[in-house]
Amino acid sequence: MKNKFIYLSLLAAGLIACEPEFNNEVTNASYSAGDADFSSYVAIGNSLTAGYMDGTMSRGGQMYSFPNLLSQQFAVVGGGAFTQPSYDDDVNDYGGLVFNGQPLLDDEVNRFPTRLIINATAGGPETINGTSTIDLANQQAMAYNNMGVPGAKSFHLLASGYGNLAGVPSGQANPYFARHATSPTATVMGDAMTKNPTFFTNWIGSNDVLSFATSGGVGVDQTGNLDPSTYGGNDITDPNVFAATYSAITDMLTSGGAKGVVATIPDVTSIPFFTTVPYNPLTTNLLGGGDSQVGAATMTQLNQQLYSVLDQILTNFGAGDRINALDLGAANPLLIKDESLTDLSAQITAVASTIPQYAPIADFLGQTYGQARQATANDLVLLTTRGVIGTAPAGVPAPFNSFGITYPLQDSHVLTAAEGEMVKVATTSYNNTIKAIAASKGLAVADMNAILNQLVSGLRVEDGQIYTADYFSTSALNTTVFSLDGVHPNARGYAMVANEIIKVINSYYNAKLPNIVPGYYPGATVLPTN
Repeated sequence: MKNKFIYLSLLAAGLIACEPEFNNEVTNASYSAGDADFSSYVAIGNSLTAGYMDGTMSRGGQMYSFPNLLSQQFAVVGGGAFTQPSYDDDVNDYGGLVFNGQPLLDDEVNRFPTRLIINATAGGPETINGTSTIDLANQQAMAYNNMGVPGAKSFHLLASGYGNLAGVPSGQANPYFARHATSPTATVMGDAMTKNPTFFTNWIGSNDVLSFATSGGVGVDQTGNLDPSTYGGNDITDPNVFAATYSAITDMLTSGGAKGVVATIPDVTSIPFFTTVPYNPLTTNLLGGGDSQVGAATMTQLNQQLYSVLDQILTNFGAGDRINALDLGAANPLLIKDESLTDLSAQITAVASTIPQYAPIADFLGQTYGQARQATANDLVLLTTRGVIGTAPAGVPAPFNSFGITYPLQDSHVLTAAEGEMVKVATTSYNNTIKAIAASKGLAVADMNAILNQLVSGLRVEDGQIYTADYFSTSALNTTVFSLDGVHPNARGYAMVANEIIKVINSYYNAKLPNIVPGYYPGATVLPTN
């Protein structure tokens, strides 16, 4: 039953990926750089700056990075050469990463798989078949104009050794920076400054909170901890650490008199990774595999054997609102674990042990449902959870072995309302810092948080087209601006980002740069088979 509620009517006839090309070359002499100097443009950031899309860096994807698109418009008004880390070794445009010809594994799972495509035969996104040819052993030892490093948090840009290849297998260094760091002790900002920027964009900070969110809150809010060297990979950066780091980065970028644009951090609720999978997909049609009568019988049985029983037990302890019987005529919420709830494991075990048919599994019931509840509209089910719902957790006995239905989805599957609030607080603090530091330095601000939030209801651009965050909808495949990983833009989305920055530059720096038309750029890659 998994995925059926996600991929209904995913593919429309004729939706085939376009070959990368740029059709909007301009040479109009009326364009002007205004008060800006684009002779040496440097881009600072993370994956959103690097051109990451469809779950990886790839040769084809990188050419659509928003800094690369900007540099083409800057060239019209005297902008200098713009370089990006080479992906020429990605001969098949598969993306991914290997090290000395071998994949980098974490618990037997490839940490850097190939890029996502839509398999028309299977009816959904999957990694493209093939082996990555991007080998970390082929180091470039070169600073580039695009210094976006996928996975980087703010403080990583100042960290010596962040690009030390020897630290990659253990996770102590970043493989993307290790590909081109000028030395094992180089810093991202140190290498960037060798380009002597006259203009810059800075879109760093998303990973300071986003990795916590995309992991389902499997991390720690480090507010109050001023030592980032003690942070875990998914932790939320302390706001004071972020502020000090962001200030130091800005000081470096402006030290030679460079002007620039800084971008705010998008709120997670604006990206499809958190908005695609509904919190309440359980219907009689779903549970019956398309047969609502079978589903009704299944739902009735679930109520009798589990939901109503748990509801009665929890009601006795003042927690009856956690789990209610399923409604045969409605879309019902998923069952999830919420670690913020008072643990009622002992109470459930005690009551279950007095019921003959449940006594043998009383301990299991207590441990499994002590912090269980049904999801609400304020909980965000991760895009990666779509393939988990309805599958069997390892070692869990039937009939309790169905994730989200009879067995709670775990912390890594859902960003709960409480965890979402932590993300919101941190994001607001970071964005306030970005705007304040920009004001103190006289820098322009591209409010990407506001822009991406508009995509939820639809953002109309200059050519009249409305772009949205409607991720898996047949009618929206040509107008969505997110790639198949649900977090990063697709080529069309990066064009939109670049265009928004151009509007800011034109307004703030009195420039006259040509606009970019997002509609010229491709969306998802659709293959007839994989």
